[in-house]
Amino acid sequence: MATPASLAPALLFDEQAETSVTNVIVHPLVLLHVLDHHTRRQEESGRVIGTLLGRRDGNTVEVTNCFAVPHAERGEEVAIGKDFNKRMLSLYMRSNRRESVVGWYASAASGTGPNATASPLIADTSSLIHEFYAGETDENDPVHLVVDTRLVADQLSIRAYKSTQVVVQGESVGSLFHEVRLALKSNEPETICLNEMIKSQTNALAAGKESKEDEIVGSDASGALLVSMKKLFALVESTLEYVDSVVDGKVTADPEVGRQLADTLASVPRIRPDVFDTLFHDSLQDLLMVTYLSNITRTQIAFAEKLNSSLGAE
Repeated sequence: MATPASLAPALLFDEQAETSVTNVIVHPLVLLHVLDHHTRRQEESGRVIGTLLGRRDGNTVEVTNCFAVPHAERGEEVAIGKDFNKRMLSLYMRSNRRESVVGWYASAASGTGPNATASPLIADTSSLIHEFYAGETDENDPVHLVVDTRLVADQLSIRAYKSTQVVVQGESVGSLFHEVRLALKSNEPETICLNEMIKSQTNALAAGKESKEDEIVGSDASGALLVSMKKLFALVESTLEYVDSVVDGKVTADPEVGRQLADTLASVPRIRPDVFDTLFHDSLQDLLMVTYLSNITRTQIAFAEKLNSSLGAE
């Protein structure tokens, strides 16, 4: 039995109140993946679930990535693709060992008929899925992220929950889901991507999806790369000025800053200039090729939309 905190008064023992999760930070990549997963679901599927990856620091969980997990729900029974989850997790750990399982996500179950928006955010089988992910996390305290895809009042809401066992007379009778504080956070690459997506949509609406859209998107992407390089150059110049000031005796040396600079320099691989130039130009050519292919794909989609609209008009 899974019940929101406001609906089930019961004798509750929270023995991990000091170490339980109180704050959840979500990156935009996670939300885009959940929405894409929900959009691609089978028609008879009520909701989709997946594994959340990230880091935990005390009472705060930062969700940075996720992947979909197949499942099936029939009444009060649920089947989870445990082998699939294990294989996908091992693949993700190869690319980023700093991430670990911090919980699971779900889209809101879709209702049918006139009560299509009356389905609860927390389903009855959520407690069973939560128990599975409790064994997958290091702290045995997973978070549950719910993306409300019901679009009530044309709004997309996001909520995070933690679960506590409801104990009556020494016997566990179910789970109580408490909503915790949630915040959205994006790093610099994610911010650039979001800005490009917003600009692309704005330019498409303003230009009426004309052929000029490709040129606008290409120039915006080049501008974003130029801004990033200017910021990086400014940081390097500021660091050089600080080091010169310390060497000349104008500024008192800070041991902590010195250790951080030493760690940063040690992390930079030693590559000969000619090898670096080759790697840079190869990567630049790959980037240009991906940009070219994306522009071709965008043009084909525009043609397809116009053909579909023309055939529909006929």
